[in-house]
Amino acid sequence: MKRSFSILPGFRLASGITLFYLSLLVLIPLCALVWKTTELSLEDLLATLTNSRVLASFRVSILTALAAAFINLFLGFVIAWVLVRYPMPMKRLFDAVIDLPFALPTAVAGIVLAALYAPDGWIGSFFTELGIRIAYTPLGIVVALMFIGLPFVVRTVEPVLQDLDRQLEEAAQSLGATPWTIFRRVLFPPLIPALLTGFALAFARGLGEYGSVIFIAGNMPMVSEIVPLLIITKLEQYDYAGATAIGLMMLVVAFIMLLVINMLQAWTRKRTGKL
Repeated sequence: MKRSFSILPGFRLASGITLFYLSLLVLIPLCALVWKTTELSLEDLLATLTNSRVLASFRVSILTALAAAFINLFLGFVIAWVLVRYPMPMKRLFDAVIDLPFALPTAVAGIVLAALYAPDGWIGSFFTELGIRIAYTPLGIVVALMFIGLPFVVRTVEPVLQDLDRQLEEAAQSLGATPWTIFRRVLFPPLIPALLTGFALAFARGLGEYGSVIFIAGNMPMVSEIVPLLIITKLEQYDYAGATAIGLMMLVVAFIMLLVINMLQAWTRKRTGKL
């Protein structure tokens, strides 16, 4: 029986290091989370997870993360399109500003956003005159999550836009296709997987975000309290089992939603590959 050799040597060593770090950084902490939750009885676990305050925090976290991810999906696509397709002055500066949320500490971002969108802030005062309150409401949470999630969409869509063959657009135009038809049939299908990936990354980041949210959310139970803050509250009360139970539930919810998004991504790739 002939042995197959890899072109690049060191596969066993590389796979061993990969499994070691994957176990150390991901699998072991997740197992510890599950093990700590088993300290609760089934009745206590259900009582913790079905508490009205816990359910309200899950509703706030999921809905605001989804809303911010959908808005970032549109804004990120437009920004990536402008950066790739149109020449503009100080383009490198604008391109660098997109990555600012990656480098800026989330607590600093939260303080700045709270100061700007507070009722007496530069931006918040304008909306207050219109009867719209942003800071210390779920709307403020959406603003914070939009700020930290936008780069994920832009940086995911931008390289795909750069790799699109413009000759396909020219060919479609020469055949009499309208601009809308060119966008819908030629440009958009290859972008769908990248858009779904950017949406998933922005949603996952927003679901677990803490630092930039607590300063602008108001943190009112049943109104603007997020799941990470509730976990911190449980830890401060030395309710470690309750905190891990909520964390495990959050992990399950995030995993299910990301699994659905990845399945949609795989389906769109298969479908666009047949077109």
